[in-house]
Amino acid sequence: MRQTATEDGRIERLARRRAGAKLGWLIHALVYVCVNAALALLTWHTKQSWALYPLAGWGLGLAIHGLAVWLGSGTGLHERLLQAERDKLARTPRI
Repeated sequence: MRQTATEDGRIERLARRRAGAKLGWLIHALVYVCVNAALALLTWHTKQSWALYPLAGWGLGLAIHGLAVWLGSGTGLHERLLQAERDKLARTPRI
């Protein structure tokens, strides 16, 4: 069965959004690696261990971002939340 142009457009937009989110996470991970490598070199040069704090904190943020992108976009969580809001608004009387 052939999809309509509207369905094709919706699928294309969704695919682009998901690909953009995944690319955003990959860029985030690359920046994380580069910056923390530089901090590690600086820490090694100064013989201090302060760079572990940004490594751990930013690493946690990167992990949460990854979970949201890699698990959230594949499960359709955003679409379900959006539909729930639409349903809620449809039931609410307008003033």
